[in-house]
Amino acid sequence: MGRLFGTDGVRGIANADLTAELALGLSVAAAHVLGEVGTFEGHRPTAVVGRDPRASGEFLEAAVVAGLASAGVDVLRVGVLPTPAVAYLTGALGADIGVMLSASHNAMPDNGVKFFARGGHKLADELEDRIETVYEQHRTGAPWARPTGAGVGRINDYAEGFDRYVAHLIGVLPNRLDGLKVVLDEAHGAAARVSPEAFARAGAEVVTIGAAPDGLNINDGCGSTHLELLRAAVVEHGADLGIAHDGDADRCLAVDAAGEEIDGDQILAVLALAMRDAGQLRKATVVGTVMSNLGFKIAMEREGIELVQTAVGDRYVLESMKAEGYALGGEQSGHVIVLDHATTGDGTLTGMMLAARVAATGRTLADLAGVMERLPQVLINVPDVDKSRVDTSPELAAAVAEAEQELGATGRVLLRQSGTEPLVRVMVEAADIDQARAVAGRLADVVKSALG
Repeated sequence: MGRLFGTDGVRGIANADLTAELALGLSVAAAHVLGEVGTFEGHRPTAVVGRDPRASGEFLEAAVVAGLASAGVDVLRVGVLPTPAVAYLTGALGADIGVMLSASHNAMPDNGVKFFARGGHKLADELEDRIETVYEQHRTGAPWARPTGAGVGRINDYAEGFDRYVAHLIGVLPNRLDGLKVVLDEAHGAAARVSPEAFARAGAEVVTIGAAPDGLNINDGCGSTHLELLRAAVVEHGADLGIAHDGDADRCLAVDAAGEEIDGDQILAVLALAMRDAGQLRKATVVGTVMSNLGFKIAMEREGIELVQTAVGDRYVLESMKAEGYALGGEQSGHVIVLDHATTGDGTLTGMMLAARVAATGRTLADLAGVMERLPQVLINVPDVDKSRVDTSPELAAAVAEAEQELGATGRVLLRQSGTEPLVRVMVEAADIDQARAVAGRLADVVKSALG
């Protein structure tokens, strides 16, 4: 069996790759593994389970809840809430495990299962590996140890989760948002209720788009992967800024008053300076990934802030932050982690903190984001190839070496396999956009021929 867990849980086409049986089995296995390592010792275990609005989330939630309860875990079902809300509630309620059903920015037919450990932190790789092993053992015939009678888990809805999470968001803001007009694109996803409520309670005038999830329209032409609607809405409504989330609202991209995109690197730059000025940027360091724009690194160096870069994936950003005690990190894609207030990327919190900086300074978002100049960066996703060979193909290695020689010191090349989708990502950065496009196109062609 190939590894089920990617960089962000287990994902696949719901009811094809990710079946009810798999969701149930993984949940039982997770309960057994966490029990074996002592997580449940001395008390009756509790889990928090949430989901995004995908239609498939309804039956997958039922499977996960059934699996956990059958393994003796009491379940608090919080319904449709963002991934960071489930992580927060797992910690705030003292739960032993959290489970989120979502495929984030992926199209509606996909879904995923993501587990959180006590405190709302992502499971360590070794625990995920152990869950896979135990799941496979029992899938092929080894019997489960099953509780009976009063030992089975009890299931309750926890409707208070919505207000508790919104109150948390407002409580950690450095200042209110009075006087700001904000357009929110909720991607017809998990934050469709939470984000508008939080911004409004914090004092902003709120306009919403993409906030009518029907189970089928999540991420459909809207949200952080499709900014066209948000850009137009911000200009139409004369808003100060726009905020776009993905399906599970663990990421945030922004749009300034002129409708120009503000990406994750720029958001990190703005927040890094805000936290530095407030004395909250520990070790004068921000954590990014190898995908961070070179312009971001240059801007941080100019401001006396060190940039630490990790592998792509917010779990690796978080690992670096926790290991070294850093306060801020994130990805160009909009996953931003403010570790004092969240254990994972939180799109609503990020958007509110960005808006708070605009409100506090009286400067426009465009002016604030101007602290860094984005160097041209081209990203091409190459599907339907053997992504496992991206680091071992001699043909590909030769093409990359040739491209790096052509770009010289003014650019760079990065090829990597996606952790959540069956494709290879080709990224080229250069001082000239036409050169970046040409080099990226050639490399994408080599990826197709060498790995196809």
